[in-house]
Amino acid sequence: MTGSAMRFCPFCGGPLVTRHWEGRQRLFCPACARPLYQNPVPATCLVVRNPAGQVLLVRRSVEPQKGLWCLPGGFLELGESPEAGALRELAEETGLDGVIDRLLGVTIAPNAEYDTVLMIGYRVQRYEGRLQAGDDADAIGWFDADALPPVAFDSHVRFIRQAVGEQAQGPCAAVQRLEKMSRVARG
Repeated sequence: MTGSAMRFCPFCGGPLVTRHWEGRQRLFCPACARPLYQNPVPATCLVVRNPAGQVLLVRRSVEPQKGLWCLPGGFLELGESPEAGALRELAEETGLDGVIDRLLGVTIAPNAEYDTVLMIGYRVQRYEGRLQAGDDADAIGWFDADALPPVAFDSHVRFIRQAVGEQAQGPCAAVQRLEKMSRVARG
């Protein structure tokens, strides 16, 4: 739930007010005498490439962006490290067990339900298992980096670009096309 929709303190149930606190307007609980900090929700995704250099994508079976393709990944569970969460999501959505070999980066992404998602991208080069779509993915496939289907999330496009080495070379036609398809798919 985004902060603008919150009306009551999650700790005491009292009504919230808006107050200037630590340099910005924040929700504040007068009964608890403390601000309610609103933080991004952490999520992870993984770029997995096969020996031919193709990128593994899953097709989303749930909103947001149902029917579009994305990297395997999802939200972290309480007490779960980002790496463990990423590998759990990989197994749930693809049937693969993998080994993370590199952090690709950390970025934020807008989200209608949570306002802001803190997205952590990893690269997996070693993996094993039998590919099988599961959890909130209804299809799975390997795609050439220059012929990807519409990708649901801009952050995934950036991580794919980084993993295939195109970011260091600057935007190429394939990446520009991929970004345009991603924007068109989101309307």
